Amino acid sequence: MPVITISRQFGSGGDEVARHLCELLAYGYFDKQLLAYAASKAGLPEEEIVDFSEDHYKVRSLMDHLIVGWRSPHTIAGTEVWQEELFGEVYTAVSTLDEAQCLALVQSAIRTAYKHGDMVILGRGGQVMLNDKPDVLHVRIEAPLDIRSRRLQEREDVGLATAQARALEHDRASAEYLKRFYDIDWSDPLHYHLTINTGGLRVEAAARLIINAVDHMITDSAG
Repeated sequence: MPVITISRQFGSGGDEVARHLCELLAYGYFDKQLLAYAASKAGLPEEEIVDFSEDHYKVRSLMDHLIVGWRSPHTIAGTEVWQEELFGEVYTAVSTLDEAQCLALVQSAIRTAYKHGDMVILGRGGQVMLNDKPDVLHVRIEAPLDIRSRRLQEREDVGLATAQARALEHDRASAEYLKRFYDIDWSDPLHYHLTINTGGLRVEAAARLIINAVDHMITDSAG
C-alpha cells in the first residue's frame, strides 16, 4: 500500500492520527530505528543520531540571519567519544554535527522508509522528499488556533495564553524549517492530496478519511 506523509499544525492531533493510522493499517511508524539504519549506512555511531525534524528546529532570530546568514549551517549536536592514542593514552574527543549533516541523515531515513513501504512519515519534509512518487499520499492536518490552544492547555496543564504561544511558536518553526531547507510554503494546499480540519473531527474519523483516500489513489500515469 502507499506510503503516507503527514504535515500538521501543532495541537491539531496529527501525531495521534498518524499513530492511529499505523494501528488500523498495520503500518510502520517513522522512528529512531530508521534513523539508526540510515546512520549506520553513513558510518555514524548510534550515539550521533539526531532526529533533526521541525519538532526540534528553533526559529532563527534576525541577529542570527545577519551574523551567519539564512542558509549557513549551525552546529546543533555534540557527542563525547572516548578515543585511544597510539601509545595507549585515552582521551575524550567531541564530535559535532551541523544542520546539513543531520538533515542529510533524516533525508536518507525518509528514502529508506519509502523503499520499505507501508509506512507513515510524520513531518520532516516528507511531502517534499517524496513529492514525485506516485504511490505516496500527502496529508495536511490543521485545526483552528483556539481549538488547538485548548487542547494543548488540557494536555500540557498550562494557561491558555501559554498554550497559544507554544502553538504559534511551533508553527513558525515548522514553516521556517520547510522554507529554509526545501524552499516551500508548508501551508500551500498544492503540496498535499488531502487537507483535514480536525476542529470538529475525532482522531478515528480523520484516520478513516485518510484510509479512504488511500483506497482511491491514482497510482499510475494513465490515471
